[in-house]
Amino acid sequence: MNRKSLLLSLYLLFTSALFSQVTYPKIVPFASVVHPIVTISNDNPSYNFKDYYQVGFPTGINVWKTAKIGYSLQFIPVIRTERGVSKMSNFIFHPGVLVALGNGYTFAGRLAFESSGRFGFTPVFSKIVVKGKFSNFYIGIPLPVRLGNDKPISFSPSIETGFTF
Repeated sequence: MNRKSLLLSLYLLFTSALFSQVTYPKIVPFASVVHPIVTISNDNPSYNFKDYYQVGFPTGINVWKTAKIGYSLQFIPVIRTERGVSKMSNFIFHPGVLVALGNGYTFAGRLAFESSGRFGFTPVFSKIVVKGKFSNFYIGIPLPVRLGNDKPISFSPSIETGFTF
């Protein structure tokens, strides 16, 4: 191997290794769909898909400070269809902390501020199930707890599916 070939090979090896590394902070946008399953409070449980249908469209940005910890801003318009009428029924501002748990699992501890006047917190456990070259598909289990607005405390386990980019 001549000197030029050796230098070119070393240069390509070095630059490809350099540019393939992940640098932090790492910004990861995402978009998803969330379906509440049931809302439990001191009243009777209320089941989604029974007398009404409610769906949310979480979008936001995750900012990973390191491979293990990050910050997230999430915004969720919620649409409710009941008795043939559909409308945006709520908007949720959802800031939180991200913790990578390994093997594609992530915990998000989110605060919740709703346009309905309710507030609370939402722990979310998610898992990347399909890792792609330009995006990842994930499934999450949000466990929202809400307070305020002269209503009883409620708990609404949900299922979320989405993509990170």
